[in-house]
Amino acid sequence: MESFIREVLQKLQNSDTPLSEIIFILPSKRAGSYLIKELASISKNTLFAPRIYSVEEFTEVISGLQSIDNTISLFEFYDVYKALTPKEDTEDFETFITWAQSLIQDFNEIDRYLIDHKPFFDYLSGIQDLKHWYVQEEKTDLIKKYLKFWKKLPEYYEELSKRLIAKDQGYQGLIYRKATENIQQYISENNQKHVFIGFNALNAAEQKIIQELLEKEQAEVFWDMDKVFYEDGSHAASIFIRDYLKNWKFYQDHSYEHFSENYAQEKNIELIGAPKNIGQAKFIGEILNSLDPSQLENTAIVLGEEELLLPVLNSLPSEINELNITMGFPIKNAPINSLFESLFQIHLNNNSDYYYKEIISVINHPSLNPLLGNHAEELVSRINAENLVYLKYEKINAAFPEEIKPIIKACFEPKRDSVSRLIEDLHSLIQLLKTHLKEGEDTISLEFLYHFHVLFNKLENLNGKYPHLKSIKSLYNFYKELLSTETLDFQGKPFKGLQLMGMLESRALDFETVIITSLNEGVLPAGKSDNSFIPYDLKQEYKLPTYREKDAVYTYHFYRLLQRAKNVYLLYNTESEGLNSGEKSRFITQLEIEKQKAHQLKKVLVSPKVPQIKNELKEVKKTPEMLKQIKSLAGSGFSPSALTTYIRNPLDFYYQYVLGVRDQEEVEETVAFNTLGTVVHNALENLYKPYEGKLITEEIIQSFIKQADQQIAKEFSETYSKLPLEKGKNLLIFEVAKRYLHNFLRFEIKRLKSGEEIEIVQIEKDLKVELPIENLPFSVYLRGKVDRYEKSNGIPRIIDYKTGKVESRNLNVGDWGEITKDYDNYSKSFQVLTYASLIALEKDLKFPAEAGIVSFKNLKSGFLKFEKKEVGTRKKDSMITEETLEEFQIELKKLIMEICDPEIPFVEKEIKKSYGSF
Repeated sequence: MESFIREVLQKLQNSDTPLSEIIFILPSKRAGSYLIKELASISKNTLFAPRIYSVEEFTEVISGLQSIDNTISLFEFYDVYKALTPKEDTEDFETFITWAQSLIQDFNEIDRYLIDHKPFFDYLSGIQDLKHWYVQEEKTDLIKKYLKFWKKLPEYYEELSKRLIAKDQGYQGLIYRKATENIQQYISENNQKHVFIGFNALNAAEQKIIQELLEKEQAEVFWDMDKVFYEDGSHAASIFIRDYLKNWKFYQDHSYEHFSENYAQEKNIELIGAPKNIGQAKFIGEILNSLDPSQLENTAIVLGEEELLLPVLNSLPSEINELNITMGFPIKNAPINSLFESLFQIHLNNNSDYYYKEIISVINHPSLNPLLGNHAEELVSRINAENLVYLKYEKINAAFPEEIKPIIKACFEPKRDSVSRLIEDLHSLIQLLKTHLKEGEDTISLEFLYHFHVLFNKLENLNGKYPHLKSIKSLYNFYKELLSTETLDFQGKPFKGLQLMGMLESRALDFETVIITSLNEGVLPAGKSDNSFIPYDLKQEYKLPTYREKDAVYTYHFYRLLQRAKNVYLLYNTESEGLNSGEKSRFITQLEIEKQKAHQLKKVLVSPKVPQIKNELKEVKKTPEMLKQIKSLAGSGFSPSALTTYIRNPLDFYYQYVLGVRDQEEVEETVAFNTLGTVVHNALENLYKPYEGKLITEEIIQSFIKQADQQIAKEFSETYSKLPLEKGKNLLIFEVAKRYLHNFLRFEIKRLKSGEEIEIVQIEKDLKVELPIENLPFSVYLRGKVDRYEKSNGIPRIIDYKTGKVESRNLNVGDWGEITKDYDNYSKSFQVLTYASLIALEKDLKFPAEAGIVSFKNLKSGFLKFEKKEVGTRKKDSMITEETLEEFQIELKKLIMEICDPEIPFVEKEIKKSYGSF
């Protein structure tokens, strides 16, 4: 394959002008590098390298202006805006940048297309006036201000241009306009031959510069256009070049004969549908594996989306030793950026109290955590244990030793909305991070740190020169703006090995094997995405580019890549998530329709191999160590909750009670249901505990009602947090807790008024008693805390409080054999009978007795008693006798023996998700 640049150089070699005396202008710097390479390969004699410019560099030479970036343009524009706008109408910088970016882009477009700005802005102002119609005859102040702004656009534009030119600076469009004004002077001072190579969509300024040079016979243009596309009068790939050859004055007298005829040659084209970006990246690895290593020298991967860079790099075969990456790695994707993002978020609120999640995200960040050691983990544990939702700087600082305090100061010391102070602290943090990174061990992290150091230097310089960054919020907005343009450039050998690039980097370059990704509608081509104040109709009127022209640009680049290629792999995303995803690009459809005879077109759909996973229940056999732990549990006592955990799922029992793996303690921002239950339980214990062994009267309950709110507030403070509970969900839950307690106390008064005699025997007493099991060689104990043990009209009654909803059907038992097997239906019965057994085994229960639940969500049902259903009848017996407990304990002992049996493994149960009450 002979590249387009090589073809051009061979033609020029035979011309009268020596190659070293020609000025070459190409679409990009990369194309210029390839020109030097090709020049070296075709030259038989030593020669001086010619002058080579990218088109942007060439316009800078002609205009005499130095290019400035978008950020500087924005600051300069704000100075102009403040100078020309009445003080009462001037917006602050934060509001200004929300619309100024788009306006500068529009200024850029107006200049590049050499539009007379005055009538253009008058037209635009008239459109805005029409768009904002109003019913009243008089316009409102808001509409007047709005229209006044549009009328001032010519002044803003003129003043900005004037200021920048005075400093010999310009944004891209201004440089182009100035270059067209200076082109005649440039021609008179430079009589060298200019050769333009590989251009397609030219703006009006570029067209004028090239035409002026052509007219003076000081230029030659080589368009990279295949005859197939040019002769097809409607093909989008040739839309611009057809227009130039038809309408430029030079081509009225001179014909263009340098069309190539490569596209119709034999090609192997594969259209590959792969799921998601990762699917495309992985398949690229497979394509490269299938290629001969010698082919890699002339292979290019063209990424339609920059997000594919990392997945593709991770998918490359290990055998590839030579790789050149043209596109940079966006440093916004660097791991360290998430640390700076977190620090900005902390200080954006300008509060003295920091939200715990933001603190944890900083101290647990991979870049920072190794420097803080165990102290970070200790602080996180303390936050969780003490339920600290907000912390002051002093409390955070006190958690770390003196040698670490400089890092904590840089991260968390309040900045009081001081921009310069925050930049200074971020600089010092970068230096502290750098000292802990050893040279040579983590070069990528050091490289990232350096880029952020440069970025914050730039912000510092901008803040010193332009005093517009008044707040941390405006600094953060600019940080993001700068970050979006910063890239980490990869070092490689530009002409060796596999080439990885974006679509625009491929301009004027040719490869035998081409792999293009993301050929989906909305990506290639991009479709309707226009960030501009200029309406579509106005763009058409003034011949400004719209989305149609942008689509045509990408059509040209796509087909140009295919012209000289022999093997082409076109990948697209088959997944239908999101807008346009899954819809293959019109480029692929067009290829299928206009298929050339010599093209071998193959369609492939790929999908990952998903192994079939059998959903088998897990099983854990008991080891001697496990049996030792179970024996220890038996000695300390099995609780009702431990036993019901085993009934629900033996594997959960194994994790929680044998291995000791519990859920990590976390901060409760919103009061959890178990916390609500704890608060109500503790409040009732505080009220009733002094009356153990005494009869309860209405007067006592009335005194409880007076104390109820205070008790709930006290328990919330001790159990949950010191935070105020005056707003949000916590206020609602706080009120629910008070309502529960008041409702229960009214329920107690109702019992007393009905003539019931209530004697409190025990409140929240911890019990531990031995359960004799003859078949086990060690002692087994039961332990538990009975919420309330009372006598109702002389009958012993064991009560368990539940803040969740429980109904009487949850406390019925018909078949004793099911009580240790069916968690959903019998867990409540199991719990209350275990509590009854605890008291009975302590020889403190006189029969008959009652046991049951008071459900705070179902108080209207009163005391829900355990009931034994007689087999074959509808009769129910709520009185617990010695016989009842004996029958229950037979099943209880069987359950414990199963837990202790070394031959019975812990087997996972297939259970439906259930939510127990607390």
